[in-house]
Order: sequence, then structure tokens, then C-alpha cells
Amino acid sequence: MSLATAPRPTVKAAQVTTTRRRPLKERSSTVGWLAATIWLVIVALPLYFLVTTSFRQSSEYLLDGPMSRPKNLSWDSYHLVLTSGFVGYLVNTVIVTVATVVLVLAFALPAAYAIVRSQSRFVKRAFSMVLLGLAIPAQATIIPLYLLITKAHLYDSLTAIVLPTAAFAIPLSVLVLTSAMRDVPNELYEAMAVDGGSPVRAFVTLAVPLSRGGITTVAIYTAMGAWNGFLFPLVLTQSDSVRVLTLGLWRYQTQYGVNVPAVCAAVLLSLLPLLVLYLVGRRQLLSGLTAGFGK
Repeated sequence: MSLATAPRPTVKAAQVTTTRRRPLKERSSTVGWLAATIWLVIVALPLYFLVTTSFRQSSEYLLDGPMSRPKNLSWDSYHLVLTSGFVGYLVNTVIVTVATVVLVLAFALPAAYAIVRSQSRFVKRAFSMVLLGLAIPAQATIIPLYLLITKAHLYDSLTAIVLPTAAFAIPLSVLVLTSAMRDVPNELYEAMAVDGGSPVRAFVTLAVPLSRGGITTVAIYTAMGAWNGFLFPLVLTQSDSVRVLTLGLWRYQTQYGVNVPAVCAAVLLSLLPLLVLYLVGRRQLLSGLTAGFGK
């Protein structure tokens, strides 16, 4: 009798535990869907406003309100943007972005390789000093930077934007690349050393190719910072010939108001290159962000 009745309490206990777990899973899924829906609304509303407003006329925007649908699609805002210096601002922004990314990679890649492979105390202390740059905001250094750029006769030039933008991007870039290069197995370096490979050859043919995820991450984030930079162009430039996109948006602000549809059209056009860059390198971006977490 005892053997026949022994399994029954176990089945009941299992049923009770399953009935207890189901509501918890249903609640967690409901909360997750609710949070995802709220986040989707928060993200989608600004995009909806940006796209719809760019195809409206300024008078229609003022009469119907910001969130109403455009009655008639109008390309006047895009025509105004493309014929009022937007192409020149775009070219200047591309030059600043590409130059900044090249400078950051040229300095951060060798620095990260030296930090990973070197056993010197000086290199470790230098790495700590580089990381201190993460705690220094750009606003706190704008006056010394202005004086340095002026003394170097670089004021009102694209170089005045590139140099400080690259300098403030290097600490985070070194940190990301260091984490990426530490994922390269040490056995590969030892095998290359046995074959007679020099440290420079190991850096070029081994460390750099196997750190493409970190390099892509650094390139994308540095490009975004340079593309969206506002403080350095505002303080260190003044001519219209060296104006970038972030300052070019001021062109659509007059004494009596702001041409909101034109601003939205300019913002939408300036977002397209970054969107293409993200779509091309999104896989490497995710792998670079997760580098070092598996250890």
C-alpha cells in the first residue's frame, strides 16, 4: 500500500509548482511587452514628427499643429535645404568625421596593443593616465583649448575641430580596443614569435585583423561624436566656409521664428549617412561591445 500511494504527493507537488510558475511567466511577459510598447512609442513619435513635418509647408505646420498628417506632400523644405549651403556643410562634416576617425585609430590601435602586450610599469601607468580623460568633460577645457588653437593659428579651420574631437575620443577608444585585443589568444602571439615574426608584424597581421569588431565599434562611435559635435565648431570656428551641419541648422532660424519643416528636412538628410554606417557595421558593433565579457 505504501508503494502504491508514494508517487501521488509528488505529482500533486509538481502540479502546484507548475501552476505557481505560469502566472509568474505570464506576468513577466506582460511587463516585457508593456515596456517594449512604451519604448516603441517614445522612439516612434519623434521619428514620425521628423518625417511628416519635413514634407509639410511652414504655413500648414503653424495652422494644423505639429502632430497632424500632411495634407499635401511638399518638397519645398528639401529644395530650400539643398539650395542654401547644405551640401557644403555636409562636405565639411564628412571631412571632420573621416579625419577624426583616422587620427583616433592611428593613436588608439598602437596604444592598445602596447598595453596588452607590454609588461612595463610605465605602460600600465600611462594607461591609467589615459583613462583619466574619461572623467574630464569637454566644457571644462574649452577656454584653454580656445587659447591653444588661437596661439597655434588654427582658429576658424576644420583642423581646429578635428584635433580636440579626436583627443577626447582617444581614452574610450583605447579602452574598447584593449578589451578587444585581450580576446586574441596568447598562443597565436607565441606561435608567430617562434616563426620569427616581429612585434610590428604581429600587430599588423594578427592583432588588427582579429580586433575588427572593436575597431568597427570605435570607428562608429567616434564618427557619431564627430558628426554630432556642436561645442567645438561653435567656439573654434566662425566662417560660413568651415561651418558643419550642426551649426548649419541655425540658418533656418530667423529673427521672427524658426522654419521647422526646413529644420526637420535638414536633420533627416543629415541622419542618412549615420544610418547607412550603422547598417553596414552593426554586427561588428555588437561584437565589439561584448568583447571581453566572456572572460
